[in-house]
Amino acid sequence: MLTGERRSAWERDGFFIVGGFADSEVGDAMHARAVELARQAGGAGRAGPSLVQPEARTNPNARQPEDGVSKIFNLHREEAVFRSFIQDERVLDGVAGLIGPDLDCFLSQFIFKNPGALGQPWHQDSFYFRFDRTPQVGLWLAVTEATIENGCLHVVPGSHREPVHTHVPDRRPGANYGYVEIVDHDMSSSIPVEMQPGDLLVFHSHLMHRSTSNESSGLRAAMVYHLAEAGTVDRDEKPAAINDWFPVRRNIEPVNGARRSRHEAGS
Repeated sequence: MLTGERRSAWERDGFFIVGGFADSEVGDAMHARAVELARQAGGAGRAGPSLVQPEARTNPNARQPEDGVSKIFNLHREEAVFRSFIQDERVLDGVAGLIGPDLDCFLSQFIFKNPGALGQPWHQDSFYFRFDRTPQVGLWLAVTEATIENGCLHVVPGSHREPVHTHVPDRRPGANYGYVEIVDHDMSSSIPVEMQPGDLLVFHSHLMHRSTSNESSGLRAAMVYHLAEAGTVDRDEKPAAINDWFPVRRNIEPVNGARRSRHEAGS
């Protein structure tokens, strides 16, 4: 995953895209399981260890519980279809080349952006990550097509070199819980990131990014993971309940002349 060109893009822009990284069956399986969890929770609350978060604004066209869901958190430890992706050697090799060989996944979320759902304002993920080191790596897998019409991401190339800026609460009526916004930086150099199902966006936790509202008639879905160097300490006085630190790679060891990663979760 981490070619020389992509490493250069990471250092220059703070992100890169791996086109066609996952087969469509992967995203389909993730979506199907997310729908099951949304229905199990009745559109809000707990479904086993996973947390189903509804949209703050009611969807007047909702017919099923998932039609009113914003995100589902805590998927990477217990849910096999989501755990297998974050333990994929291709993923781990790429992330290890950016932040080090020993890795934890600490956050995962399946995003339902239903028709009419608001986007998330300009922010840096590191604002939420009050950790003792930086950066962390975000992995944004397109489950459906992501277009300008249905609310794709927009990024500011090179903004990963900025410190964490001041974020203010999202003041829009009906904004989702926890949405904040950067208002002290020029975003005029931003670009949209349109993606096809199976494309993977890899991005730095200081990268300024946003999503826009879904103005289409269809769903824009994505699966997002965040990884950190093992040993990272959360310095927040009240660590976020949605963070679940799970070791995904430890000790790269030679076995019969080949490199093997040892996943603590299965060792």
